[in-house]
Amino acid sequence: MSDSFDQISQQLKSRHRKSSRLKYFSMGALALAAAFLLVFFADMLIKGLPAFQQAMINVEINYTEDAAKSGRAAVDRDFSSVISRSVVRTIPLEMRNDPSLLGTTQQRWVLASGEVDQYLKGNRVRLDDEEKEIIDHLVESGKVEMQFNAGFFSRGDSKMPELAGIMSAVVGTVMTMIVTLAIAFPIGVMTAIYLEEFAPDNRLTQLIEININNLAAIPSILFGLLGLAIFINFFGVPRSTPLVGGMTLALMTLPVIIISTRTALRSVPESIRHAAFGVGCSRWQVVKDHVLPLAMPGIMTGSIIGLAQAMGETAPLIIVGMVAFIPDVTASFTDAATVMPAQVFTWSGEPDRAFVEKTAGGILVLLAVLISLNASAVLLRKKFERRW
Repeated sequence: MSDSFDQISQQLKSRHRKSSRLKYFSMGALALAAAFLLVFFADMLIKGLPAFQQAMINVEINYTEDAAKSGRAAVDRDFSSVISRSVVRTIPLEMRNDPSLLGTTQQRWVLASGEVDQYLKGNRVRLDDEEKEIIDHLVESGKVEMQFNAGFFSRGDSKMPELAGIMSAVVGTVMTMIVTLAIAFPIGVMTAIYLEEFAPDNRLTQLIEININNLAAIPSILFGLLGLAIFINFFGVPRSTPLVGGMTLALMTLPVIIISTRTALRSVPESIRHAAFGVGCSRWQVVKDHVLPLAMPGIMTGSIIGLAQAMGETAPLIIVGMVAFIPDVTASFTDAATVMPAQVFTWSGEPDRAFVEKTAGGILVLLAVLISLNASAVLLRKKFERRW
């Protein structure tokens, strides 16, 4: 008896040791994941926060007849090499739009060039000693300031890094998500209601359920190939537009919405259905008036998470051509557009050092939006969720 008791004690001790090791391994894995996440966010903040500041130079602009022909004539020759090319390009246009400027001299804050901006931020640049002396002199005289880069949020893409912004990508993202939600939400919810509440349990519905679960796990780039083959090549939907991008992302989002909707419908107790049947409701009335309203918080939560997932996708949109250079805001669902992940992808391939901070800044904005969407989904679930 004592031998048997000792054996049991040894087995229990061994189990406890294994349980402790598993606990420590799990805590270590969690700490390692948290460390990687912390390093990632710290790196993005260090690289991305400078994108929200832009160097501005106070220069004297002479609106002369020569300036009307060439904007470079309006700026002192020493300063023309350190300010953005966009400034001198727009001076003749300003004079055509406002003839009263002719013959006047104005002191204005204008954009510094991308190289100057990077020099003032402490990065290595390709400026010669003379240009550095000019900048240092301007700094000492108080004619150079680092100001909030409002243009990053109000301008579209540009080949000049000091002009590049995310406005056109943000508008393209919003328009694409509108198309995605308009297609995926009603189709996904209605499909889930049919499969959960009306469809008979047979081989066909089981096959459909298996395929839906499989679609939720396949690589997103395959949805891009599907969108290219069906929407663009077969139906002739314009390439690189929010319409084709939204339709492609709707295919990817549908399985997520269907699965989350079915889960929400299952969470409604059967007693609700039985009570509704007991007072003479039809099956459709039971679903429409009793089950669906109670499941709606879960449906909305799943739909928001699916939309956030679609918003962060790049691969399927590259396949359908939404990586175009878009300097202006898109005005139509059938005009060429880009989205924020594709914009970040484009900037990451630019050789100019200034685009590094633009890339990181775009990632920070995208992360803020995605975290806000996921947080709103969690808050929505906690606020309206019912425990039975």
